[in-house]
Amino acid sequence: MSTANNSQPRVAWRTLWRAAVLYALLLIAFWFAAQYFNMPARIHGHMPSSFAAFAMILAPYWFFGFGLAQILRQRLSAAWMRVLLPGSLAIPYVVFAVPRHEFGALWLCTLFLIPVSAAGMFEFAPAKPADSPKFCWQDFVVLSMFFLPVEFGLLNGAFPYSGLSALPKLLLVDAALYSYLVVRGLERVGYDLRPRLRDLVIGVRECLFYTPIVIPLGLLLSFLHPHAHWPTLAQAAGAVLITFVFVAIPEELFFRGVLQNLLESRIGHPWSMLLSSVIFGLSHFNKPLPFNWRYVLLGSIAGWFYGRAWRSDRRVAASATTHTLVDVIWSLWFR
Repeated sequence: MSTANNSQPRVAWRTLWRAAVLYALLLIAFWFAAQYFNMPARIHGHMPSSFAAFAMILAPYWFFGFGLAQILRQRLSAAWMRVLLPGSLAIPYVVFAVPRHEFGALWLCTLFLIPVSAAGMFEFAPAKPADSPKFCWQDFVVLSMFFLPVEFGLLNGAFPYSGLSALPKLLLVDAALYSYLVVRGLERVGYDLRPRLRDLVIGVRECLFYTPIVIPLGLLLSFLHPHAHWPTLAQAAGAVLITFVFVAIPEELFFRGVLQNLLESRIGHPWSMLLSSVIFGLSHFNKPLPFNWRYVLLGSIAGWFYGRAWRSDRRVAASATTHTLVDVIWSLWFR
């Protein structure tokens, strides 16, 4: 038994080394993508420091998908360490802002306090949420801390350039991963970025189930506008990569891996899937303002199929595959 227990950290470290190689390749791909989309001009220079900040924000997002949470839970024995460590997520802002002479103490404090407060909410609660998988008041507060800044763009001013709105979103994804996987220890989230063919199969299946519903309904509501534009291979590949990394994975982690997961333990299935789908749909109400009810309706229906994909094996990658396919098909041929 002791041999098996001792081997687990070694297996986790070996997986992280493989993840590091893939991470380096991913950064290279994003560097060339940034050049292709003329990011240096869009952010008015300082590309090296800006890309370094992006790489630092992307690192937890990536490595949590390869078992980092297991190692941190084993190593962080002191409560103060578990609570203060996520405050380091504010460092990328310093790396980004200082060379540009745009540093703001308020932004630094905000980006430090959100992840630290979320971790503290779970760590120092009188009745620890880790003792129960059910949705509790701490979950409501913490999820609101992550959801509202993204929904209303409250942190975009920390990275105030076109094309960088994903950075505060990914930073909050890092904080959510740390809070729920390391401190709260929520089970069956399904945040695993190691590729599996079954995730692709499930994702494609649910997209095929959703398509005959959304196309007639979307045309009837004048939400979909088909056109015959055919993208280049580079454009299509870029759309898939950007949508999967910056849209699908973060949203599926929040709405399925955490929210639907917690609600299921409280109100059961299928009500948890229905409620999380409706909340997902409502998150699109302001695209554009004042209230895009068509987007809310179709988003809620889409959320049902994303929830089905996640629940098949409880894998975020599966629902993110469906989400990516739906968004890419819409953006390339129906938007």
